[in-house]
Amino acid sequence: MQKHSTGPGALLEKGLEKLAATPGGVLVDVREEAEYAAGHLAGSVNLPLSRLAAADFPAGAALFVYCQAGARSAKACAALRRMGWRTENIGGVEGWAGPLVR
Repeated sequence: MQKHSTGPGALLEKGLEKLAATPGGVLVDVREEAEYAAGHLAGSVNLPLSRLAAADFPAGAALFVYCQAGARSAKACAALRRMGWRTENIGGVEGWAGPLVR
């Protein structure tokens, strides 16, 4: 994992570290399909903000949510919490120097 103690990727890196330490955690990308296809974090599932009502994750799963810059993931976390999910906004991939799956 690329190290970012400060700067654009710091929140994302910290979130990925927490995900790795969370049994059953799920990495969720809330960008639209085309954005996801253009490059996403390995192991993530795509659930666009526009389709959050279709959320179907294992019961009790902790969701680590990201987008491009962090705004959509913040909205998604709030909506998913209202639906009963445990969430953490880990920001966005903008400025992330680590690898993306294409």
